[in-house]
Amino acid sequence: MIIDEIIKTIKQYKKLVLTIVGLVAIFLPIVLIVHNIVDITAKLKNVSGVNPSNTVSFTGEGRVYTKPDIAFVDFSVVTQGTDIDRVQEDNTQKMNKVTDFLKGFGIEEKDIKTTNYNLYPQYTYENNRVPQIMGYQINQTLSVKIRKIDQAGEILKKVVNTGINQVNSFYFGVENDEEIKEQARQIAIEDAKQKAKKLASQIDIRLGKITGFYENSGGYPVQAYDSYKEASGMGGSGTPNIQAGENEIIVNVTLTYRIK
Repeated sequence: MIIDEIIKTIKQYKKLVLTIVGLVAIFLPIVLIVHNIVDITAKLKNVSGVNPSNTVSFTGEGRVYTKPDIAFVDFSVVTQGTDIDRVQEDNTQKMNKVTDFLKGFGIEEKDIKTTNYNLYPQYTYENNRVPQIMGYQINQTLSVKIRKIDQAGEILKKVVNTGINQVNSFYFGVENDEEIKEQARQIAIEDAKQKAKKLASQIDIRLGKITGFYENSGGYPVQAYDSYKEASGMGGSGTPNIQAGENEIIVNVTLTYRIK
């Protein structure tokens, strides 16, 4: 009896030991991972010398207005018909005529680009019947850069006469805008610095070195398209009066300071 009790007690302790070993095997890797994360974070903090909780960020905006020097236009030749081969042939002839006109007007080949060519079947729908193909439509789009923007109105008029029957978009831009963006960037940085200086005096903090910089730039093209889109569809004979106006170049920056 005594021996049986001893054996039973040993089995119970053995089971307990195995349970403890199992728990250690499960939780030890987690403990090591947490320890490593804490250790890596501490090392990164020592390397950078910056604690994220001891920084403050300020945003600044810079705007510069400039006169555009280039126009961008997307227009299409749309052709419909019942015979697919004839539709393709007619569309090709129209688009070739448009391309020849643009080149003859002084627009270089590098500034003329086909950006879309779609062929759509057109269906007729009747009650309780499978839709039937009744014809085809081709939509071919050209994207064109007009470098002599004072000729934009005349080009828009004459391409309609040569075969263009859909104007998709027209806007003015600045081709080489890096110098203008640099001006806007300097204004934005100065704006952010002034905000930092003002807040520091208001809440009585001392700002150290700049530890972070982020920039987001863009601009708003001058749209000159919507009013002409209707006129082109009506086949009017007058030359559109296109006004270039000004483009707005915007740069936003964020400066992150270390708090002393």
